[in-house]
Order: sequence, then structure tokens, then C-alpha cells
Amino acid sequence: MSQALEGIRILDMTHVQAGPTCSQLLAWMGADVIKFEPPQGDATRGQLRDVPGADSLYFTMLNCNKRSITVNMKSPEGKEIFVDLLKCCDIVMENFGPGVLDRLGFTWDTIHQINPRIIMGSIKGFGSSGPYAEFKAYENVAQAMGGAMSTTGLPDGPPFVTGAQIGDSGTGLHLAIGLLAALQQRHSSGLGQYVEVAMMDSVMNLCRVKFRDHQRLSHGPLPEYSVPTAGQHETPRAGNDSGGGQLGNAIQCKPGGPNDFIYVVVQEAVWPALARRIGAAMGQPELASDPKFVTINERRQHQHEMWAMITEFASAYSKREFMAILNELDVPCGPIMSTADLADDEHVRGRAMYVELDHPQRGNWFNVGMPIKLSASPAHIHRSPMLGEHNDEVLEKVLGYDAARIEALRSAGAMSSPPKKSQES
Repeated sequence: MSQALEGIRILDMTHVQAGPTCSQLLAWMGADVIKFEPPQGDATRGQLRDVPGADSLYFTMLNCNKRSITVNMKSPEGKEIFVDLLKCCDIVMENFGPGVLDRLGFTWDTIHQINPRIIMGSIKGFGSSGPYAEFKAYENVAQAMGGAMSTTGLPDGPPFVTGAQIGDSGTGLHLAIGLLAALQQRHSSGLGQYVEVAMMDSVMNLCRVKFRDHQRLSHGPLPEYSVPTAGQHETPRAGNDSGGGQLGNAIQCKPGGPNDFIYVVVQEAVWPALARRIGAAMGQPELASDPKFVTINERRQHQHEMWAMITEFASAYSKREFMAILNELDVPCGPIMSTADLADDEHVRGRAMYVELDHPQRGNWFNVGMPIKLSASPAHIHRSPMLGEHNDEVLEKVLGYDAARIEALRSAGAMSSPPKKSQES
């Protein structure tokens, strides 16, 4: 069975998380991704290492289905390999700091001249224009400057970063969309183009509903928020409020551990049935008709009291037991799933979202699976490459170099760092 991106070759110069997230998804869809690494390798190979001498999980979980080639771009021979690869690739990706590739002699104009059909994907912290263009960015910096942190957390506490890597992985997803669009346009134009995605821009896009609320504030308070918003001019932090028109909150269940919670959304349509169930259990049969809760407007005004009653009712059940009760009543809900919950979850395993792989250095390990399900070309996930594992394969089968040329390049230091000069005594 052919893959959706079979025949597309990507030269992936990206490192750490944002770029590799993008290229791994494209590799899972069938693209031939050549991970173009410096002789010392992607920095994450050794970052947060849990098995001595083995590539870290940080690296292996972001670089599956790729081939690795090491190239010393500071040598003329290494640049020669790079140019030849540009000529036979559809996409080149980079997420270097501002100006790094330019200083090596490879501006976008130069790359476009070498191969007019190639598409260049570039990830920057803040883009290539504007006052912030030269600043460096990391995951939490992007969350801070893109609006996520200011709207995450409790109103009387400090801003929080999210557990989801929206700055890095979120940017990688945006780049994948841009690259696929550029490939489609190339069918008609015959030419490649430069695709840039900034981490700050990506976080702003993912915070779209917060900018909705920012503008709503100019017309009055936000009634669905559990905190006062009258007179405010910026979207507040609102804890676990749903962020939509309906009321939502995380409700603690027994036995009261850090993840013994279930998130509940009280829609207008489900309140009568939910109120009757709670009222019957708590000896308050009149709850469904209580004027303080009869419509969503009243429930918004008295939501702290409503959540207290639901919490009291839930305290007799585990989060799974409470979920079963709410599902019978058609109440939207979901237990707070820890990483341990998800790693052992039947639904997750059944959808191949936590898959077991083997690795020559670290043995068996698990990776998060492919979230995009293509019916005609399902993803087949393979382990990440060892550093430089495919040097000879790429040079021979992709570039057509013979054994003598490969050996000459190796001797010239095209694929390794130059030896350090010994210090004179």
C-alpha cells in the first residue's frame, strides 16, 4: 500500500522539538525524511538521557521514520554534499537562530537558485521581520509572548505554562500545513516557495478564543466566567472555566488524589436530568426547579454554589464511576487522565496512540502514535535513526556517489568534526 507522501523527499536540518515534530508527521505519511545533522548530532540525543549511552527519549520520540546523515557544514566538502542534496529534495527545513544559514552562504535566494522547485520551511521564534526578529525563543517564551500564559491559571495567582507543548509542537503542526499547501501550489506553478512559521504567531492562533473574549470585554462583562470581569480590558485567567458559552469545571472525586477529577460541562439541555439525579441523592427533589439554577443565566450567577453541590455528589464516586453516571445523563464529561492512565488505556492502545518500538541502544520503549488517521495509507511507525546511520546509504543511493568518492569525502572531514589541534606545551 502506497503512502500519501510517497515520493516526497525532505532534507530536515531542524533540531530539538518544533521542526522534528513537523518532519516526523510528514515521515509517518510516507515522506523520505533525511535528518541532516552536524557531526555531534541533534542536541536532544543526549538531553535528559535516561539510559546511559543511548539516545534520549526526547530525541527518539520526535525522529521516527527518518534517515540520519552527519555533515560538517563548515567544510567545503560538507557544503558540496548539502548542495547536491538540495538539488534532489522537495523540501528543506531549518529552525536555526536568526542568520545562521545565511552566514553559511545559503540564503533563501541562493537555495532557490540551486533548486527552483524546492520548498523551504523555516521556524523562527518571532519571524524574520519586526522588532522581535532577532530574539531567541523557547517553548515557555513562546507561550508567554503569544498570550497563553496570561490566560492560564487562577486569577489571584501567577500565570502558568500549559502542559501541552503549544509553542514547539504547535508550531510544528502549523509548519506541516504550510509545507503541504506549498507542495500543492507547486503542482500548478512549478516553483517552490519560502514557508515561515513563528512560534509566537502559532501560540496566538491557538489562543484564538482568548482574543474573542478580549474584544467581548469592550461590550460588557463575560457572564460565563466564574471571576468578575466587569471593567476589565484584557482576558483574565479563569482557572478551569470552560471558555465557552456553557459552564464547565473540574470536579474532584474519591479518593481525592491529584488526578481524581472529572471535567464536567453543564449544558442547558442536560441540567434538568442532572439536577434530578443530584437532588434525589442529596434529599433535594426540588433542585431541578430551584429558581437559582433553572436557566443558564441563573446558574452563571450562582455557579459556585452549583459546583459545590456537584462536587458533594461526586465525592461518593471514583472519576470512572462518576463518568458512567454522567454519560447515562448525556452530560459532556471526561476524567482527568494522567500519563499513567493514558499509557494503560484500552481506547488509546486501540487507536494506536501509544505504540511500542524497539531500539538497538535502549531496547523497548513507547512513542505517542500518529494522530492523523488516513484510511488508505495508515502510518507505519519505525524507530529513530542512530547518529549518521545512513551516511553511506544516502550518499550512494540518493546522490549516486561511488565508494571512492564517499571515502574521499570522509577522509576530508565532510561528515565529521575536524580533529582538535593539540595544545603546545
